[in-house]
Amino acid sequence: MGADGKPFLQKAEARNISNQGARLSGIEHQLTPGDVIGVQLGDKKARYRVIWIIDAGHLLKIQAGVQLVDGQQCPWLDQLAQAETKPAPAETKPAPAADSPQNKRRFERLRIRFPLELRDNRATRMQTNATDISGRGCYIETMLPLARGTELTISFWIESEKIDIQAVVRACDGGVGMGIEFTGMDLESQKRLQRYLEKQGHESESSTAPTGAS
Repeated sequence: MGADGKPFLQKAEARNISNQGARLSGIEHQLTPGDVIGVQLGDKKARYRVIWIIDAGHLLKIQAGVQLVDGQQCPWLDQLAQAETKPAPAETKPAPAADSPQNKRRFERLRIRFPLELRDNRATRMQTNATDISGRGCYIETMLPLARGTELTISFWIESEKIDIQAVVRACDGGVGMGIEFTGMDLESQKRLQRYLEKQGHESESSTAPTGAS
C-alpha cells in the first residue's frame, strides 16, 4: 500500500540484507516511514515496516530501509545461509567518517554512546547513538545505513543547548554502519564539541572505574 492509500505491486532490489531488515531500491511508489509493506522472494512472503525513505535519483529511484515485523519469517534466510558458507573477505575496519588517509586527525575519536537525531532532505527522522565520535564526525552502527552522499541535518545537545548542524554520509558499510562528517561546523565549534565529548568520556570512565577495597 503506497502513501496515496492505493495498493501496488512491483519488482525491487534488496541490498544489505540481514535476517531483520534490508535496503530496498527501485521503488516507484511513494512510501512514508511507519508504513508496513509486503515483500515476496520466490514463494516466501513477509511483512516489513518502513524505517526511512530517500529519493536516490533516476536509476535507483526511491530507496527504503525496512525492518522485519515481529512474528514474521525472513524470506531470504536461504540466501543468507549460502553467503555464510563462502570464504570471508579480509576483515577491514570501517573508515572513520571525517578523516582521510592523507590527513592527520585533528581530534581524537572517542568510543562513547552519544545520542543524535538525524534528518534527511525529506524530513525523515532517525534517533540513534553514535558509537565513535569526535568534533569532526562520527560513526553510527546500523544494519540499514543511508547511501553515501546523503545530506543530513543532525541535532544533539551540549549541556542545555541544542545544536543543529549540516552533515553528509561519507562511508556506507552494508549491515555494519555509516560514517558521517559534520560539514556545518567551524573550527571553534568543533573544538567546543571535542572538549564536551572528552568531558563525557572522562565522566563515563570515572563512573565505571572499580573502587578500592576499604
